[in-house]
Amino acid sequence: MVTKVPPRPASARGALRLALAAGLAAGSLAAVPGTAQAEDEKSGGTTLTVAVSQSIDSLSPFLAQKLTSTSIHRLAYEYLTNYDPKDARTVPGLATAWSASADKLTWTYTIRKDSTWSDGKPVTAEDAAWTFDKMMTDPNAATANGSFTANFAQVTATDPQTLVIRLKKPQATMTALDVPIVPKHVWEKVGDFSKFNNDKQFPIVGNGPFVITDFKVDQYIKLKPNKKFWRGAPKFDELVFKYYKDGDAAVAALQKGEVSFVPNLTPAQAAALKTQKDIKVNDAPGRRFYALATNPGAKARDGKTFGNGHPALLDPAVRKALFLAVDRATIVDTVFQGHAVEGQGYIPPRFGSYFWEPPATQKRGYDPAAAEKVLDAAGYRKNADGKRVGKDGRPLDFRILCHATDPNDKAVGKYLQEWWGKIGIGLKVECLDSVSDPWVKGDYDLAFDGWSVNPDPDYVLSIHTCGTLPATPKDSGATDNFICDKEFDGLYAQQAVEYDAAKRADLVKRMQSRLYDTGYMNVMAYPNALEAYRTDQIRSITTMPEAAGNLWGQDGYWSWWSAVPTAQAEDDQGGSSTGVIVGIGAAVVVVLGVGLFLGLRRRSTADDRE
Repeated sequence: MVTKVPPRPASARGALRLALAAGLAAGSLAAVPGTAQAEDEKSGGTTLTVAVSQSIDSLSPFLAQKLTSTSIHRLAYEYLTNYDPKDARTVPGLATAWSASADKLTWTYTIRKDSTWSDGKPVTAEDAAWTFDKMMTDPNAATANGSFTANFAQVTATDPQTLVIRLKKPQATMTALDVPIVPKHVWEKVGDFSKFNNDKQFPIVGNGPFVITDFKVDQYIKLKPNKKFWRGAPKFDELVFKYYKDGDAAVAALQKGEVSFVPNLTPAQAAALKTQKDIKVNDAPGRRFYALATNPGAKARDGKTFGNGHPALLDPAVRKALFLAVDRATIVDTVFQGHAVEGQGYIPPRFGSYFWEPPATQKRGYDPAAAEKVLDAAGYRKNADGKRVGKDGRPLDFRILCHATDPNDKAVGKYLQEWWGKIGIGLKVECLDSVSDPWVKGDYDLAFDGWSVNPDPDYVLSIHTCGTLPATPKDSGATDNFICDKEFDGLYAQQAVEYDAAKRADLVKRMQSRLYDTGYMNVMAYPNALEAYRTDQIRSITTMPEAAGNLWGQDGYWSWWSAVPTAQAEDDQGGSSTGVIVGIGAAVVVVLGVGLFLGLRRRSTADDRE
């Protein structure tokens, strides 16, 4: 699922060495030629196959929220800005430069001239303006990324290379709008954005490093290199994401050489693979958190409630008791076998300036006796069978949504049944191949939750604001688990317009403190990124951050774009560890005279929900 852990970075740091090239123009990222693509005699080309266990929720950038889907969109479409794989600072993407007016209400972006759509048409500022305007005017097009444009007043393309965004009020995420820019000439033909999944006609027109060429639900998605990509085409002839419902089957496929890369390993799988020939295990601090989410009473913005969540979870005392009866240390030590750190706030320690942990006076450590006292004081007495019951006589028997493909959920579920059983609370663990349907309908009591966090935490915090609730019970929204807390919303609004880095970080920490106190989210751990790849297929590949980071679910496309086939590297005169040298130059950002580089991204590209 997610994660971060400090000490042990095993870097699968590929031989792609990223160097700041002083001689390059500001904002350019260029590949130095000199590598020839090797041909695989059997297949006619080199293929990089990635095993995934998460279904694609949609190939429409306007609807997709799951990590696999958003990661693929990162490969197929350019965003205005990107993130340096070395340290996640903001670097140019589709925009080569950007600046803000003195009042921070007008932002101007220079759109690069060397980006073309895969069908040959030029990419212009009009494509970006249309993308944002569609999100502003069609609620269905704002499903996945609407929080980025909610504060936009007007978006215009004053010429093919100039995009101007006028805001209602200042917005601190303008150098990190994590929104895929789509081709206007293709998407303006779409009717109902709520139903269009972009999965019927291939190849799909994009301008990223790869082009989506084929897709079969819960089987595979295939991509080819975009030969016209301005940063240079990827080195592999094909990239395939292959679906595996069972993690052990994916690992077996890796061992046989049927796949090149497997993410989300269990500690046992990682330990076994470390002894295997031609396999490299990457064990590094991740960017996800692993949590328990409670159903606070599913509701829509029109005030109507829906779903069948247990009403006792509306009581803060019950949520606090559940919180106190979870032993995070045991989860880290036994379930993750030390490949994680104990959960605290909502933002993993990897993002130092935003990381928050509760002071001793606020911290809710494992204390089942205290949990019993909280329940007693709130009137939830034990009956003759030792079960806690409410004033209505209804027992505190809860259900928890579990991902059938995640062994961590199942293991933690057994512990929760034991720990909560001791304080008189029953728990049924409901493991499903996809938890999305009952989750969206509010048909759950608790759920195992986890999101990938980006360098800028705005998006992952926004999913708990009232504005992300669905408009009506029949609609969908960007909310995670229906939280709507006015105090949290007020803090979110403040951080969104705060350009002082220290002040904004303080507001983000206060938001985490509020989320912690309400008990709606119990962050149990920050797991490491445990993943592995075949060195006889992949010679070099870039982690993010470069020194000790992850390969799967990056804030960008660096891993798969940078990957060099082993066959190619060996053919390159002695096989240098890298076929390219990349230079990154930073564009100048003007924000009220403050040289502020806000590295952001949305979710991670989040294994969102699954």
